[in-house]
Amino acid sequence: MCRTQATEQRNLEDLYRLSNLDAFQEKVFANFDPEVSGAWDAYHAAADFATHPEGWLLLQGGFGTGKTHLAASIANYVVQDHQMQVYFAVAPDLLHYLRSAYAPGSDTTYDERFEQIRSVYLLVIDDLGAEQSTPWAVEKLYQIFNYRYNNRLPTVVTSNCDLDRLDPRICSRLCDPDLCNQVLLTSSDYRMRHIETRYTQRTRSARTK
Repeated sequence: MCRTQATEQRNLEDLYRLSNLDAFQEKVFANFDPEVSGAWDAYHAAADFATHPEGWLLLQGGFGTGKTHLAASIANYVVQDHQMQVYFAVAPDLLHYLRSAYAPGSDTTYDERFEQIRSVYLLVIDDLGAEQSTPWAVEKLYQIFNYRYNNRLPTVVTSNCDLDRLDPRICSRLCDPDLCNQVLLTSSDYRMRHIETRYTQRTRSARTK
């Protein structure tokens, strides 16, 4: 029994190592506040997707609305509960990871990395649109999205930009209602909420003196 548990733990650690989730292990549904105004629909859409990862989920909204937290929560849930392979990356980092395969001494080839990303069970791309739109970057992202679209592979995308700023081919696939569920977060920037809360508390304190 102990040996089985140790094997399962190693398998989970391997999944985390491959998933690129080391910095996001604390981003889980349990510490996301769905009661924040403008976050309820996205929270439940993300939780439903994590339980049954099928199709695509697009989370849109401004900075600090919780998109990354929810996307990472999905990825963590799929790794821990489904024990399926996940690859999580911010869009510019994903492209850098691919490009670095050309460097001398790289431990994997470009083809190996590209295949890993485009065919992984669940791909989570955070902050799509933040990457530099070079012809190479545009084409690589299109190839990844097109492969996953054609094969109906579970995919989660977050973005704070208008879809019409993206490659029209990618935009078209993200707008397919038969595959992709688009959810908008309208909550305010949580970083600014903390500042506003402290300001309000200081103001109230000053008035009572």
